[in-house]
Amino acid sequence: MNDDPQYQYVQGQARPGFPALLADYEARSRAAAAAVDCALDLPYGPHARQTFDFFPARGRPRGTLAYFHAGYWQSRDKSGFRFIAPVYARAGLHVALVNYPLCPEVSVAALVEAARACVPAIRVRAGGDGALVLAGHSAGAHIAVELALAQQPGATPIAGVAALSGIYDLAPLVATTLNDKLRFDAASAKACSPLHRVRAGAAPALVVVGGAETPAFVAQSREFHAAWRAAGNRSALHIEPGADHFSLLEALASPGSALFEEVLGLFGNDGG
Repeated sequence: MNDDPQYQYVQGQARPGFPALLADYEARSRAAAAAVDCALDLPYGPHARQTFDFFPARGRPRGTLAYFHAGYWQSRDKSGFRFIAPVYARAGLHVALVNYPLCPEVSVAALVEAARACVPAIRVRAGGDGALVLAGHSAGAHIAVELALAQQPGATPIAGVAALSGIYDLAPLVATTLNDKLRFDAASAKACSPLHRVRAGAAPALVVVGGAETPAFVAQSREFHAAWRAAGNRSALHIEPGADHFSLLEALASPGSALFEEVLGLFGNDGG
């Protein structure tokens, strides 16, 4: 096995089919936004990227799924992942897709702090309908977990966290080209690693990774799942057979798939 972090977190995660797959996701996302009644680019703070899209639930709302996109904290946009929203809206969930400031304009710590402001804004938009589950992919999984851990005492609790292909110990990234924009040193990477700050009383977690991702990504998910449970929290580990870093989203957005049903399960039997 190639243990080099550059391979495990960059080259080894790449697939020749990613450009075509992401182009397909973008086309499906444009169609999703055009086909349903949704509100795009709603502000939740003063930064130009503090915005979210809101796809209302069909029928009686069961709750709200807030989704944070991938991009290693330095690229991509919620607009390319709108295709995820309609299937959950049809299942009775409001769906909010969240943008956030990017590195190197801001640090990862400042990015997470900026993203925190989306939670009350999304709750207001949802009108208090049911539970709120935070979901995210890659960097977005890290953000979702950080926001769940940052809940203030007395706040309405987060009902669950769905963390897909996340990185929860950021120390290995210091030795990769990703750090050109992340600008971590050892101390700041550790400070931004939720694996070291897991606490009791946190929301139930669904920790997901593709079976065809690099060993480092699979290990990150296994270790985070174990830490969440060791702290006394509920956690389920889902390894999607044959899925790579981006094809994993096909299972996420496929009604009837095991992963889709597990995400719905975070809302409980009635979503409340």
